[in-house]
Amino acid sequence: MARQVAVIGSGVMGHGIAQVYALAGFAVSLYDLQEEFLLRAKKSVEQSLSLLVQEKVITEQAKHDALERIVLTTDLQQAVAKAEVITEAVPEVIELKWELFRQLEEFARPDAIIASNTSTFSIARLVEVAKAPHRFIITHFFNPAQLVPLVEIVRHETTSEEVVEATRELMLMVGKSPVLLKKDVPGFIANRLQAALMREAFSLLSDGVADAEEIDTVMKNGIGFRWAFVGPIETADFGGLDTWKCVMDNLAPVLDHSKSAPALIAELVEKGKLGTKTGAGIYSYENTSVEEKLRERDENFIRLGKRKREC
Repeated sequence: MARQVAVIGSGVMGHGIAQVYALAGFAVSLYDLQEEFLLRAKKSVEQSLSLLVQEKVITEQAKHDALERIVLTTDLQQAVAKAEVITEAVPEVIELKWELFRQLEEFARPDAIIASNTSTFSIARLVEVAKAPHRFIITHFFNPAQLVPLVEIVRHETTSEEVVEATRELMLMVGKSPVLLKKDVPGFIANRLQAALMREAFSLLSDGVADAEEIDTVMKNGIGFRWAFVGPIETADFGGLDTWKCVMDNLAPVLDHSKSAPALIAELVEKGKLGTKTGAGIYSYENTSVEEKLRERDENFIRLGKRKREC
């Protein structure tokens, strides 16, 4: 199994993926275009590891060792030369990914697995220009990658069985919960489920059924509380399929059927109100520390993760 990996792109997803590998004992080459991006990523990894120490998930020594395993570089060839697995986490621009894959096929070992963290493109689209599509695969980590267990694995029809199995074993080795899709569908599984729920949530908000905080409370203290341990299909079994047949028959006709992003989101994006990154979105963050809110989120994720591992 691989012990040397490379992560291309050090943004929100990239640095989290690098942390996952480093904490599991892998030597990680973390690449980006500018040293400034890499130093920012290293700081984020250090803060995240410190939180794990605080929550007694890892030791101070484990934090130190993980940081030592991450090598920062702006040299792509150097980053991937020895890597057995390369994870791409660059922006969702297909031409950018194609150019990167062209370079990876030139610089990487011929037996290296090339994985994409895309949440937008199908594997068929990604490998359109690949010379060796049999070694390409999608490993879609869920944000924040260092804390959320899920990784969706998507193969191409030409992806070798060895690559699929090695990828699945690797995800298990680094402590993830891999799900291998039987079909390559837009949005995979997680984002399709999430988008369906988000569409209805914003419809309820726009229709004035409840305000944002109340809708989020319903999710956090009702549905989300239950779904942390019991999935939607299990929920149907537990509740009785006859009951859920009635529920769906009654509700399906009146649920939101929009085929584009909610108008409220489009309006706020047009105004430059993008959420925490700009200090305003659905909620206002003007008098709130966004950093503190994200820290609180991550603390709760860590505690939930500990509880789930105990089960």
